[in-house]
Amino acid sequence: MRTYFDCIPCAIRQVLDSVRMITDDETVHEQVVRAVLGLWEDIDMRLSPPAIAQQVHRIVRKITGVSDPYREVKDRYNRLALEMYPELKEKVAASPDPVETAIRLAIAGNIIDFGVNATVDEGMVAETISRSLTDPLDLEAVRDFKEAIGQAQDILYLADNAGEIVFDRLLIEQMPVENVTLAVRGAPILNDVLLADAEAVGLTDLVVVIDNGADAPGTILELCSEPFRERFEQADLIISKGQGNFETLNDCDKDIFFLLRPKCAVLARYLNRELGCQIVVRRGGELFASR
Repeated sequence: MRTYFDCIPCAIRQVLDSVRMITDDETVHEQVVRAVLGLWEDIDMRLSPPAIAQQVHRIVRKITGVSDPYREVKDRYNRLALEMYPELKEKVAASPDPVETAIRLAIAGNIIDFGVNATVDEGMVAETISRSLTDPLDLEAVRDFKEAIGQAQDILYLADNAGEIVFDRLLIEQMPVENVTLAVRGAPILNDVLLADAEAVGLTDLVVVIDNGADAPGTILELCSEPFRERFEQADLIISKGQGNFETLNDCDKDIFFLLRPKCAVLARYLNRELGCQIVVRRGGELFASR
């Protein structure tokens, strides 16, 4: 998916959010914003939004000298999600269709995204979880998903954000975990999940966890490490969480289920869906056939 003009103000807002987490010094704010604005003069708009975000946030880290501006945010939302986990696990277990309920909760967790949302608070997370259990969902796609995970021998689950991965755990627990590998980012970018986050929420005790070797808020295969690309090609089923992974893999010729909520107007228009709706779609499905 290419970058649109409406992505530009979002990228600038991301930069301000990031640098304000680091310092109150407006001189530094100005230095970072000017450097990022200069980047846009020659940037290739055919690149995906995560590819551009990668370049933008490298500038933030270089100027400020802070490698992970969102570390505190990630820790906070990992803790919040872990506090919710026991109750949500019981909700999945008591459901007449545990896989469907786990899918709904995994998609709900996608709200914890500081790349798209300027602010996320506990109330927003709780409200999204509540709505997710009754909001419309493509049940035919859910049935297709259940059939696919039952047949797959090698599942690669592409995680998105810290905190959100606790909700992913609810879904992974409904799969044959011996067949699942979880992939995280290779270096800090926004509040995207790292190996440390997977360890903090216990996922490394449940499944094999690898990183993709890259610092983009998505999965840009040509920028990922060779071991990850080999692992990606080896998988017979890929589960892709979140907006950034969709934006970078929607044209990929693999068997992929995308689970996400479109959290910006650009993606909602691209998908021809309502902002914030729950999406489960398989690569080659109707969303793609209509494009």
